[in-house]
Amino acid sequence: MPRRDTILVVDDNPDELRFLVDTLDGEGMTVLIARSGEATLALLEEARPDLILMDGVMPGMSGIETTRAIKRAPATADIPVIFMTGLTDPDHVVAALGTGGVDYVRKPVVVEELLARIRVHLANARAAARTRLALGLAGRSLAAIDADGALIWATPQAEALFTRLDAAWAPESGALPEGLAMAAASLASAGPGQPTAMQRAAVRGIEIELTRQDSDQPGEILLRCVEVREDDKVAALRGQGGLTRREAEVLLWVSYGKTNKTVSEILGISPRTVNKHLEQVFRKLGVETRAAATAIAVRLMAD
Repeated sequence: MPRRDTILVVDDNPDELRFLVDTLDGEGMTVLIARSGEATLALLEEARPDLILMDGVMPGMSGIETTRAIKRAPATADIPVIFMTGLTDPDHVVAALGTGGVDYVRKPVVVEELLARIRVHLANARAAARTRLALGLAGRSLAAIDADGALIWATPQAEALFTRLDAAWAPESGALPEGLAMAAASLASAGPGQPTAMQRAAVRGIEIELTRQDSDQPGEILLRCVEVREDDKVAALRGQGGLTRREAEVLLWVSYGKTNKTVSEILGISPRTVNKHLEQVFRKLGVETRAAATAIAVRLMAD
């Protein structure tokens, strides 16, 4: 049998609940119900709906407060929330959408409009889930955080890495493992338009490199999270950049922001020799500056 979409309806009005349950059930959807914000959060610990219809105004915990809590938890953050509101105040609608809601409908609900919006947002959510799954299956170790550093989602490869760093870490924690937070916060504050920004952090003897990537999702900062293995990076630069081993080593440390003097100390060669190797690197990569060479190096290592 085809899979039925599961919709959670949150409303404190019994008559409206009954109407929505009958409507959605008649469309072949499985319906869950909650009559308060507190009951919603408790239900989400046991079940995961495909979409939530959220009453904007309820006694106690409001729909806006409830949605904020839903979006803070990585396990539920990607569930689309459509607000239902009888208020006509634009500020209320803006506040509702500001919590992460994807849409809103006015009460009394127009059935055809509601069903159309539900189908659109279900399709969008499935497409987003497929994209994240594809990233994971492609072996990309990626995590998305918000501007405050809270974890939104991570691919299976990133989750496996985080578990290695901290056996007690879980996706439901809503945070990166301890030790990565400061590096991630630095990348988050770098601002958009800097996809090659990079930070390193050592966690329990494991060195992790966080690289900010481009993201087309508002409010998401995408991070590539990998364990640093210098030999692998040198091999990538040699194989894809056509460099000798020493040239690749020089470029690697230059890409980390090291000066010629520091690189010479690390590699045990003179600063003049470092400069000669850099001249060859610039020629082979077709660039003229350290910044341009660093950008290419980051891309080659990421690839």
